[in-house]
Amino acid sequence: MKIVLHWGAVFAVVGLLAGGGALLAAERQGEAARPNILWLTCEDTGPQLGCYGDRYADTPNLDRLAARGLRYLNAYSNAPVCAPARTTIISGVYPPATGSEHMRSMVDWPRSMVMYPTLLQQAGYYCTNNVKEDYNLEKHGQVWDESSKKAHWKNRPAGKPFFAIFNSTTTHESQIRTRPHKQVHDPAKAPIPTYHPDTPEVRQDWAQYYDKITAMDAEMGLRLQELEEAGLADDTIVFFYGDHGSGMPRGKRWLYDSGLRVPLIVYFPEKFKHLAPKEYRPGETTDRLVSFVDLAPTLLSLVGAEKPQWMHGQAFLGPKEEAPREYVYGFRGRMDERYDLCRSVRDKQYLYIRNYMPHLPYGQHLAYMFQTPTTVVWKRLFDEGQLHPVQARFWQRKPAEELYDTTTDPDQINNLIGSQQHRDVLERMRKAHRDWVFEVRDLGLLPEPEMHVRAAGSTPYEMARDPAKYPLDAVFAAADLASKLEPSATPELIKLIGHADSGVRYWGALGLLMRGEKAVQQGRAALTKALDDSSVCVRIVAAEALAEFGPEADRERPLAVLAAALDDPAPNADAVALNAIDRLGAKAASLQPILKNLSLAPRTPGDRTLGDYRRRMVKYILGQPVLE
Repeated sequence: MKIVLHWGAVFAVVGLLAGGGALLAAERQGEAARPNILWLTCEDTGPQLGCYGDRYADTPNLDRLAARGLRYLNAYSNAPVCAPARTTIISGVYPPATGSEHMRSMVDWPRSMVMYPTLLQQAGYYCTNNVKEDYNLEKHGQVWDESSKKAHWKNRPAGKPFFAIFNSTTTHESQIRTRPHKQVHDPAKAPIPTYHPDTPEVRQDWAQYYDKITAMDAEMGLRLQELEEAGLADDTIVFFYGDHGSGMPRGKRWLYDSGLRVPLIVYFPEKFKHLAPKEYRPGETTDRLVSFVDLAPTLLSLVGAEKPQWMHGQAFLGPKEEAPREYVYGFRGRMDERYDLCRSVRDKQYLYIRNYMPHLPYGQHLAYMFQTPTTVVWKRLFDEGQLHPVQARFWQRKPAEELYDTTTDPDQINNLIGSQQHRDVLERMRKAHRDWVFEVRDLGLLPEPEMHVRAAGSTPYEMARDPAKYPLDAVFAAADLASKLEPSATPELIKLIGHADSGVRYWGALGLLMRGEKAVQQGRAALTKALDDSSVCVRIVAAEALAEFGPEADRERPLAVLAAALDDPAPNADAVALNAIDRLGAKAASLQPILKNLSLAPRTPGDRTLGDYRRRMVKYILGQPVLE
């Protein structure tokens, strides 16, 4: 059943002369001075809504909200997966700056920096979250007035304006594959992106994704109806957005528009239209670039509070609205149990992606992602050689760089990196990426264990701002050289393995591993010496390179280094080692008895669910069922 709201309705207020009515009147008077703010959010949903022109979608309530509000055509999550995306929002800081980019990690950050609800509370707002948090940053003190399934703006003290979040999990990735399911959208009519194979399994997953969006739309309708029936619709600014792109594979977890672009609708009641941007017209759109790092500063602007100097975001609404962005930035770090390092820059036309680990395929085996039927059939068809090149690309190694014209290539399948016609665009986007890395002092260029070791006694954010502890110039130059895969760089990479900084040594060794057998043989002496490096991450990379490309007779020592790394005290070193062991496959078969007896107890710091991720890795390597 569709729930269609009538936003222009006027509701009678009953009992104003009674004592309760007098209290309500006083409360409404207090609210009128400043807006209430309601965030309606959902999970794993791109702009597949009727109001965004999707004819397959059935979203009457959000379409009606959009008809009253402003739709953002260029709204982006900064991360294509939930925990880092929500960490960006709650802090107003890019997670690569705080070391919180990795999926379900946990890091501390300076006590001088707080989550935005604290700042709203200081401005007099009652703040509730219903219900998901999933932050990768430590909470200092009480962040929300209430954060639970019972959290609601109705529970606020009299006279206080509210900020309230209601998050729907109906569209989460896990719901796409839940069976049995009564199909509503016709799978035969489902729009299938170019990169997915057209099979019954893929069509059913896409149709079910749209079914869940329709169900979520009904939930949003009820929330809006509740607000109106309380007589608060005229006092409340409403936002609707998704936390990142579709939960379908190659959407969620990747830096294409399918993973980062989200719907964003903002509605201003008449009395608060002075807080809206100049382009605000009911039912209209804006092409302004905005991203999740901008949400906290925007909230502060709407309530008249100052943005802290340390926030990276820029307000796009309210009296403190800032100049429009030229670029939005994305990042991909560890996704569940698998490591990767990718960054993106997006302007209104082009998407640039920098892959710092191009030796890894896009579609590394993620146990959770492989629960979706589309993932399983897609990989099977690849293994059987039944995919055309665009569909097969997901299971192959990544290029170092990608560049797409999104206006002519909405699925981002035509990489323009070698186009002379786009050379100026490429150089401009490269510069924007590099400038951002240095502006935020991107900690993702350090392996996760290395970051924690260097930050001991402090926080990763503070450590990154100490050039003695994090010589970013040298580390970035090494990462850039290593990952561009130019064969001529091999001699320089060998020299880097002897550098004074372990982060530089790590990239020197990884650069040889990425280039394969010839480079590893050229650097064999340096890699062998690196097996005794003071950094466990350098030791792991050197061991993987020598075990992968060295003679079988010389494998014993590298494998012993990997086995020792499983018990190394550096946080998450065992997760890095397990990834290396898995990539070695049969060449590391002698380590299986060790894996069978490996303790998988959680470790700290930086270990929120990595214990479970380790368990998945070990089971996968041993050929056991991973998720049952």
